[in-house]
Amino acid sequence: MTDGVRDHWFEDLADHLGSAYLRYSFTKGTEQEAAFLVEVLGLVPGMRVLDVGCGPGRHAHALGRLGIDVHGVDISERFVELARADAPRGVTFSRLDARELPFGHEFDAAISLCQGAFGLADGGLTGDTAGHRTCDTPLDPDGAVLDGIARSVRPGGAVAVSAFSAYFQVQWLDPDRGSFDAERGVNHERTDICDDAGASVEVDLWTTCFTPRELRLLADRSGLVVEHLWSVRPGEYRRAKPNLDSEEFLLIASVR
Repeated sequence: MTDGVRDHWFEDLADHLGSAYLRYSFTKGTEQEAAFLVEVLGLVPGMRVLDVGCGPGRHAHALGRLGIDVHGVDISERFVELARADAPRGVTFSRLDARELPFGHEFDAAISLCQGAFGLADGGLTGDTAGHRTCDTPLDPDGAVLDGIARSVRPGGAVAVSAFSAYFQVQWLDPDRGSFDAERGVNHERTDICDDAGASVEVDLWTTCFTPRELRLLADRSGLVVEHLWSVRPGEYRRAKPNLDSEEFLLIASVR
């Protein structure tokens, strides 16, 4: 980001939220999520983990407290600043666009959780506030995020990515608050968010939603071998068969 130019619609939203982001209920299950991923991914102290779309660093901090070295990246400079505060030893952060990750097989594992990056790339497009696709828009920006994650992890390394469920979103669609683009699989919501002082603003949110089949195909194209695909909720990561009623899917894979 230079000269005040924003690379992603999420940056203004993050600037307003600041640390108030951590007040939202979906952030309260961090310790359970981190413990589950440590077990499933086989993480041990000294391993290097990439946290893509790290936000204010809640998962990176939780893993760091367990002795795991984490580098978190986020497109929001505000969130990166918050993440750096009181970071555990071995946990670092930088501002990067997840669609253009520069790493090459440097990490033992990677995570991208709670639509931190994967799932937020397609929508609110620059110069097109309605979020519609333009002729110069990449066909699959979320796929570009997954490609970068796969490139960042050593062969055989583990990857965990959460993604919003298209089944859940369509089932619980609120037409008074937003709409679902059936062609692109992107949900648009108009909602209010509050900053640290309680000041509220109305914002647009664009979230790409996925089916299990789509996630498997995307993973395969990116060079990932799918080990598991489960239905989960924030703070309730578990080994559950994909269903229609959980908000998210959790993809567990390894790099070819």
